[in-house]
Amino acid sequence: MFTPALLNLTVIMLLITVAASATTYNNHTVGGGSGWIFNSSTNTSATNYTAWAASQTFNLGDYLIFNTNSNETVIQTYNVTTFDNCTMDDSSDNDTFQYDGGETEFNQPSTIAVPLTIVGANYFFSDADDGTQCLQGMAFEIQVNHGLGLPPSLNQPPPPPYIEPPGPDSVQSPPIAGGSQPPPGNGAMGSGASLQMVMCVFLVVVLALL
Repeated sequence: MFTPALLNLTVIMLLITVAASATTYNNHTVGGGSGWIFNSSTNTSATNYTAWAASQTFNLGDYLIFNTNSNETVIQTYNVTTFDNCTMDDSSDNDTFQYDGGETEFNQPSTIAVPLTIVGANYFFSDADDGTQCLQGMAFEIQVNHGLGLPPSLNQPPPPPYIEPPGPDSVQSPPIAGGSQPPPGNGAMGSGASLQMVMCVFLVVVLALL
C-alpha cells in the first residue's frame, strides 16, 4: 500500500522525469545499431524502420542521425504522395530534400544528420535502385511534436535578398529637407504621456467621489 510520503515521492520523481525530457533536445540514431543500410544480396533493409520510428518521440530541434553508406540515399519530404511513390522526381523544391554525405564512390561509409524543423508528419525514404530500396522497407514516417520549439541555431531568419550596389556613374539623389518626425515641442504626445494623463484624470474622478 502506498503511504502518503511514498506517494508524494513518486509524484515528485514523475514530475522531475517529465521536466527533464521537456528541457532537452535529442539525437535519434535511425535504426539503432543496424543503421540506415540496405542489403542488396537479400534485397532487404537492415531493420524494420517503421517499428523503430514508433518506439521514439520526436520534437522540434531533435536530429535524426543516419549511419549509412553511399549505396543508400536519405530523402526527407512533407508530401505523402512523394513518399508513397518512393521517388522525388515529381516533387516540389519546397517540400522534399535530399541529403548526402559528400561521398562520390559506392559503398563508402557516411553519417548524415537531419534536423527536425517542422511540426507534424515527416517522411523519410531511400530512392536508390530506382525506388526498390524504399519499396523493400527503407522508408518510415514520424510525427514531430513542438516540444521546446526550435533552438536559436535552427531558428535564424533567412538572409535579406541580395541587392546589387550602385555603379560609380549612378547619380545620388540629394537629401530631402525636413522629415516625417514631428519636431520637439509641437504638441505631439507619446503613449507614455497619454497613459499618465488618463491615470491623473481617473484619480481626480475617484477623489471627487469620496
